[in-house]
Formats: sequence, structure tokens, C-alpha cells
Amino acid sequence: MLFSDAGKAVRFDENDVRPMGREARGVRGMQLEAGQRVIALLVAEDETQCVLTATENGYGKRTPIVEYTRHGRGTKGMIAIQTSERNGKVVAACLVRTDDEIMLITDTGVLVRTRVSEIRELGRATQGVTLIALDQGAVLGGVQRVAESDAQAAADDAADSSSAEDGDA
Repeated sequence: MLFSDAGKAVRFDENDVRPMGREARGVRGMQLEAGQRVIALLVAEDETQCVLTATENGYGKRTPIVEYTRHGRGTKGMIAIQTSERNGKVVAACLVRTDDEIMLITDTGVLVRTRVSEIRELGRATQGVTLIALDQGAVLGGVQRVAESDAQAAADDAADSSSAEDGDA
């Protein structure tokens, strides 16, 4: 999946892109209008994931990946999130699961960690909900899924299994 800062997304099968040499120019993944740019490339593991999109004015939403239908590459794409004066441009798109946590980062250095389950699941062509309250003049710079929760969960599981073994001895 490719996402543009204009709120558009293209989903296509990776087999639609033929193998090429390192020096090749590649193929068109998404058709962009003047002033637009690609902000994210996502590779979905399965159909149970959601796409979290966020805009520069602190709005965003979670949308099930199945709502992004597969089309041919090289198209302008379908609406991933409404861009408007309220929302601003799209700054991030990432794959998440309900039990994940994300970190929101502003251009003024404010970091907010939140659970994905607290963000409403909405359809593709909606404006989204407030993810972070921004100070005057600040913009959301990016969103990142927190990987430590996965490592911590694995460590907790290992600790639980070793305590169970100690209890049996």
C-alpha cells in the first residue's frame, strides 16, 4: 500500500511489480498530482490489521485494511482520510493491531504515547477524531508503532513460564 500526503491510498499485490535490476528506474506505484508526495509504504501481513492515518493538525483514525480494496498500481488511489482545512495534510500511515501502542510526535518535541484501542475505528472517507491536542502553531510530525510493547510482552511471558516451572519443582 502507498499513501500520499493528500489522503489517497493505493493497494496492490506485490506481484504486480516485476523484478528489476538495481539500476532500473522502477514502475509507477501511484499517480501523484502537482505538489503531492508519497508519505508511506506499508506491507500488510494479513487482513486483520488496521491502517492508522494521522494528519498534521492532530486528527486521525483507524481503518480496517479490508476497506482498502486492491486495484492496479499507477492509479491516483482511493480516499484514505479526508484532507481539509481542519485536518491538514496526512503526515503518517502505519499498520497497527488493537493491542498495539503508538507514539505521536510533534514538531515542537512533544511526545504522547497512547493505546491503539483508544482510537475509534472509522471508514475510509471520514475526517477522523482528535489524536493529540496541539499547541498553537505546532503540527504533528509523525506517528510510530511502539515496538517495546512486543519485547516487553515476550519478556513477561518468559518470566511467567519460568515462575511456573519454579513452582512445580
